[in-house]
Amino acid sequence: QVQLVESGGGLVQPGGSLRLSCEASGSIFSISAMAWYRQAPGKQRELVASISGVSRTNYADSVKGRFTISRDNAKNTVYPQMNNLEHEDTAVYYCNFNIRLELAFGLASNFKDYWGQGTQVTVSS
Repeated sequence: QVQLVESGGGLVQPGGSLRLSCEASGSIFSISAMAWYRQAPGKQRELVASISGVSRTNYADSVKGRFTISRDNAKNTVYPQMNNLEHEDTAVYYCNFNIRLELAFGLASNFKDYWGQGTQVTVSS
């Protein structure tokens, strides 16, 4: 019913930049929070950045001042702009949306979390 598609990952040199995107499609009534997580090899998945339905942002300490998260509600899309990338940013990045589904007769479901498939970001010289 809902699909999250990520794009923009790849290989970048230290100090470089990448802009990821994640777009949701399907029977969507509304989206509240949008977030990005990452998981490096051998480590737990961690929250990188989030943006609420009223565009309040939150960042992990490790990315503050380097990453900026934004959203386009008309496109159901979230964009993390990642600047001054470091080796430690290497990970698989996952988007996470909190979504209410559109049901029959104009009704909406409860909010539920949906995940993207993940996109690899590798920072290496």
